[in-house]
Amino acid sequence: MADTRKSIVLLGCFDTKGPDFSFLRTCIIRHGESVITINTGTYISTGDFVVDFESDRVAAAAGHTLSELRERNDRGYAVDVMGRGGASILRRLYDAGKIKAVMGMGGGGGTYITLAAMQTVPLGIPKLCLSTVASKDLSRQVGSKDITLMPSVVDIAGLNSISRRLIRQAAAALCGMANAQVDLGIADTKGRIAISMFGNTTACVTACTELLQAGGYEVFVFHANGVGGQTMESLIDEGCFDGVLDLTTTELADELCGGICSAGPHRLEAAVRCSIPQVVAPGCLDMVNFAHLDTVPARYRGRRLYNWAPDVTLMRTDADENRQLGALLTRKLNRATAPVAILLPAYGLSQIDAKGGVFEYPQADCALFDAIRETAAKNIEVIEQAAHINDETFAKQAVATLLRLMGHRKQ
Repeated sequence: MADTRKSIVLLGCFDTKGPDFSFLRTCIIRHGESVITINTGTYISTGDFVVDFESDRVAAAAGHTLSELRERNDRGYAVDVMGRGGASILRRLYDAGKIKAVMGMGGGGGTYITLAAMQTVPLGIPKLCLSTVASKDLSRQVGSKDITLMPSVVDIAGLNSISRRLIRQAAAALCGMANAQVDLGIADTKGRIAISMFGNTTACVTACTELLQAGGYEVFVFHANGVGGQTMESLIDEGCFDGVLDLTTTELADELCGGICSAGPHRLEAAVRCSIPQVVAPGCLDMVNFAHLDTVPARYRGRRLYNWAPDVTLMRTDADENRQLGALLTRKLNRATAPVAILLPAYGLSQIDAKGGVFEYPQADCALFDAIRETAAKNIEVIEQAAHINDETFAKQAVATLLRLMGHRKQ
């Protein structure tokens, strides 16, 4: 049954796509939903339906005026401004408890505005974009948000039998998502724990997950492939977790060396910023990720390389890079006010950094550990475990340490 206390928000360029949005609005209303409309176009809006937030208010929300945008006549600049303005209005509506779901439609510019605006809407609020460019790589625009992209097949430039069908289906999908009954599964949990994982640390994370679940904790595992790390950081900022087991910090190595799994320069900062207890390990800092072998930059061609899969080439980090990574890791953690521990696996950082493994390189690991010990602040607990990262004893130590830092009794 529709929750009439909240509305589905439609945003887009009503100046050029008025009939399309009018049809979408009608479809949603037929599902029993109320609608809030936001015009992100910069010219005269549609007269087909009432617009709740006209484009002048959208521009003003980003600190600009429509007359300025029109006089400047710079499409890219206007798209950026209207995206930021839409984001500001969406956030105000969410904070006021008025948003049930959000949908936009458009081509390249309209899609950018929609995805930019949706960035301010938290996890769990359905977000759908019907787009002419949905099949392109929009990972940068989507970011870490739970946004659903749906190809429009034909351009959103006037109604026809194909566009009507897809708009109708998109409306039904969004309304279905908005009214889905979801068991959040938080009533009986002792806490919510975020864990980072890579294929090379799967055994460790699996063991930690089983221990935590047996103790009554809800566990959320994030693939440390760039987007996964960004998503974990974003959800930490949203207050989703009580503790963090950041066992796979490999994305720092990709950021340092230009690999394809970088989570950006702010990885490993959210838990510090939000004062959440965390245990951090240098999991998979022995490697940098590239795609096919021929994509490895020329400057690295002479390095120790390993094909994890046909489209995944791993490069072993060296001692100098490990020293930099150790200092980078502690520089981020030293600002923490909540309890933090760094757990060092003395016998290897990954599945392939083990005795006899293709990335075994004790000198590089020692350089990493020494840098961490030398640069960690006094309030950071540094624990060296005589184990490989995938050993059961390491997982037990990681879980026990986190629960201690959280003030929970060991289960």
